[in-house]
Amino acid sequence: MAVAQASRGNREFLWRRLHTLSGVIPVGLFLLEHLFTNATALDGAASYNNAVEAIQSLPLLHFIEFFFIFLPITYHGVFGLYVAFVSGYNAGQYSWARNVLFTVQRITGVITFVFIIFHLWTTRFSGNAPTFDMVHNLVSNPAYFWFMVVGVVAATFHFANGLWSFCIHWGITVGARAQKITAWVTMIVFVVLAGMGVASLIAFTHSA
Repeated sequence: MAVAQASRGNREFLWRRLHTLSGVIPVGLFLLEHLFTNATALDGAASYNNAVEAIQSLPLLHFIEFFFIFLPITYHGVFGLYVAFVSGYNAGQYSWARNVLFTVQRITGVITFVFIIFHLWTTRFSGNAPTFDMVHNLVSNPAYFWFMVVGVVAATFHFANGLWSFCIHWGITVGARAQKITAWVTMIVFVVLAGMGVASLIAFTHSA
């Protein structure tokens, strides 16, 4: 019995480590690429369309998307839902503020997973490569626009706060001071990325 429990615990530890790793590499990198690509809309329709065309011309694009984007996102999302519903507060280990962030991390994870599925369904799986006009038509619907705003804010918070957790789990920040500094840095990352994402959405509301 003890051996079986130890083996189960080791598997759980491995799955959680892979979960935090996949949240940064490659899912986090995909989020950053997506945000920076969308930010080209700030320079106009032509700039965004050129950026999308450059991505679409990558060799083995479907292979890259399936193995380095879709599979990691699916694993991170599904296992993240499991973690969200089985994890409790760490009141004895972390402060009240950190427990609030712990809870918000789980909530934004669920929102982000739904957001990504819906976003991919309306853009990547629409049958056509995204264009400025396509996104413009989508965000012209106020409900879709605000759904995207909530999704972008949730995704960027989940990523940025997840970096804090990643640094702890992987032994990058060990002491309390290092963890506190990292917390401030990751919140700055959140504000910058969220601001970039929302600014891009506003840019799409303007006609080409």
